[in-house]
Amino acid sequence: MRTAVAGGTGLVGRLVVEAARERGHEVVVLARSEGVDLTTGAGLADRLTGVDAVVDVTNRGTQKRSEAEAFFGSVTRALLAAGSEAGVGHHVALSIVGIDDVDTGYYAGKRLQERLLAEQGTRQPPVPWSVLRATQFHEFALQVLHFATVGRFSLVPRMLSQPVAAREVAQALVARAEAGPVGRAPDLAGPEVHQVVDLARRVSRARDLGRRVVPVRVPGRAGRAMRSGALTPTGAGPRGRVTFDEWLAGLSGGR
Repeated sequence: MRTAVAGGTGLVGRLVVEAARERGHEVVVLARSEGVDLTTGAGLADRLTGVDAVVDVTNRGTQKRSEAEAFFGSVTRALLAAGSEAGVGHHVALSIVGIDDVDTGYYAGKRLQERLLAEQGTRQPPVPWSVLRATQFHEFALQVLHFATVGRFSLVPRMLSQPVAAREVAQALVARAEAGPVGRAPDLAGPEVHQVVDLARRVSRARDLGRRVVPVRVPGRAGRAMRSGALTPTGAGPRGRVTFDEWLAGLSGGR
């Protein structure tokens, strides 16, 4: 199976490339370093020749709604247009659990991405698709220490999370690509629910980062939703097996 990975040089993208190759796929990486501009579609046509499935794990770290929608909208439109032209049989996109209930700028971009897949309009032929929503990765506890800082202090939002190993997400995306299009797939989450503030403190101690974690109540409806567990799954679905403790032990051992 010839599989293209959009964003194949990022955190999850590298793991998707690895998982696909382990399962015997021929992998095509779609990234600027490979001569592809995913926001304009430049270079896509040649790279998608003979591709059976596209796995989109592109990302743009912004909370500005206009920037998030511009990025995810442009990338998705470009991939769908080129995929339709090339006869791609399956487009798989990674999304996030709970984005319908937490209205942030970044999540608005992810919601647009999902809508563009579902509402392909008059495009002929349409590209069959799947969306796999996953919870935050274990790595989120490390990343959040650097989102908002004042000296040694890290301002970390109070929120519930059910984190999952990024490697397990990558493996699930490849398996979904192989299994065929289903539209919205069951949500993927980790094995345990945690307070992100607690996880951030544990990462700081394990890595000797010296960060002082200050819990912050995000105001408004979005903040209330995050604290109440809106970013955790509400129904049945696949669950990862790697716990945060196991991930953290590996992270600590590699410092």
